Amino acid sequence: MSRSDTGNGFNRQLCEEGATLLLRGLGVDLTDHNFATTPKRVADVYQELFSPKESGWPVFDEEYTDIVIVKGHRFWTMCPHHLLPVEIRASVAYFPNGKVIGASKLCRLIHEVNRKPLTQEKLTDLICQAIKEYTGGTSKGEAVLLEGEHDCFKIRGIKSEARMITYKFKGCFEEAENQKRFLQLVRL
Repeated sequence: MSRSDTGNGFNRQLCEEGATLLLRGLGVDLTDHNFATTPKRVADVYQELFSPKESGWPVFDEEYTDIVIVKGHRFWTMCPHHLLPVEIRASVAYFPNGKVIGASKLCRLIHEVNRKPLTQEKLTDLICQAIKEYTGGTSKGEAVLLEGEHDCFKIRGIKSEARMITYKFKGCFEEAENQKRFLQLVRL
């Protein structure tokens, strides 16, 4: 594998060329020492943000069958429409059914899904699907609640501090009682 292609669609060389082109479009003097390494640094940021993380975690036999929740995990992504940062707080849950994954893996799977700029709605859906996948398909239900602070809201257009909330309930979380329990627990 070449240095420029990490295998997940990320192409370092194209990112650096794109950053150079953007700086030129902004009228930046690329001989200015402040911009000498900017294209490389921009590519570094995108590679760190969107490169695949470890995956393929073990699933453990466990008799516990009530809700497993990780709440308030903070991560960053990019708006696909403006390529501006989005800070997201995620709460994810599942009902195990004889198998569990390590608690930290619920946070890690979020990063595994976050491989490129996506709408918050699509990211919510993909995280929900990943919980089912990473629990070996055994979970009885999955829930995802994302609360995003979009810089495209803050610095352009509406110029609002509003937060966007998206959620997805699958399996036994489609029952109102389980939705209520989940929402009460993540809002504690």
